[in-house]
Amino acid sequence: MSRDVRRRWWWVLWGLLTVSALGITAVFVPPYLVGGTTVPGLNRAIPGYYVSLVIHAVPAGLALAIGPFQFVTRLRLRWPRAHRIAGRVYLISVVIAAAAAAYSSAVTESGFSLQVAFYLLIAAWLYTGAMAYRTIRRGEVRLHRIWMIRNYALTFAAVTLRLYQLAGLQLMEVWPALEYQQVYIASAWASLFGNAVIAEYFIIQRTLAPLARRRGRSEHAGQQREELVGQAGGAGDRR
Repeated sequence: MSRDVRRRWWWVLWGLLTVSALGITAVFVPPYLVGGTTVPGLNRAIPGYYVSLVIHAVPAGLALAIGPFQFVTRLRLRWPRAHRIAGRVYLISVVIAAAAAAYSSAVTESGFSLQVAFYLLIAAWLYTGAMAYRTIRRGEVRLHRIWMIRNYALTFAAVTLRLYQLAGLQLMEVWPALEYQQVYIASAWASLFGNAVIAEYFIIQRTLAPLARRRGRSEHAGQQREELVGQAGGAGDRR
C-alpha cells in the first residue's frame, strides 16, 4: 500500500472516529444535565448514584470530544500551545470521570461481572493516562503518543459500548431468550478488550512498524558504507 493510500485511509478512519465521538457526546451527555429522566436504568434511590453519573458523563464526554484532534500532527505543529492545554484538560477530565465512575460502578445494581469490567477499565484508564503524562514530562514524545493511543482507546469505549448495545438489541429481536442485562455486560467486556486490541494493532502498524523499517534501512545503509569502505581499503592495500 502506497503512502498516499495509507494517508487517505488514515483520514477516513479519523473522520469516522471523530464523528462517532462527537455524536455520542452530543446524544448521551445532555440527558444527564437535565435531570436524567430519559436515562434507562437510573435508580435515584441509590444515594449519590445520579450525581456520580453526571460527574462522570460531563468530563468523559469532554475527553471523548477532545481526543481525536490531539492525534492530528498538523494541528500539533501549528498550535503546540493549544495542543498542550487541550492535553491537560483531557487528562484532568479522565481523572475526574474515572473517580466518579469508581463510585457509580461500586453501587450499580447491574451485577458483579459488570462491576469487574468497569473497574478494569477505570484502572487501565488511569494507568495509561498517568504513563502518558509521565512520558511527556520526560520529553519522550514517541512513548507519550503510544500511551495516549491506549488511553483514548479506553475513552472511546463509551462509543463502542453503545454500538455493541445497539447490535445486542437487534439480536434480542430474533433471540427472545436474550436479556438486556446480558447484552449490557457482554457489550462492556467487548468494548474494553476490543478497543485495547485495536489500539495495540494501530500502535504496531502506525508507530512501531515504520520505526522498524527506518531502522532497517539505516542499518542496511550502514552495512553498505562499511562494505564500500572495506573494498576501498582492500584496493589501497593491493596498490
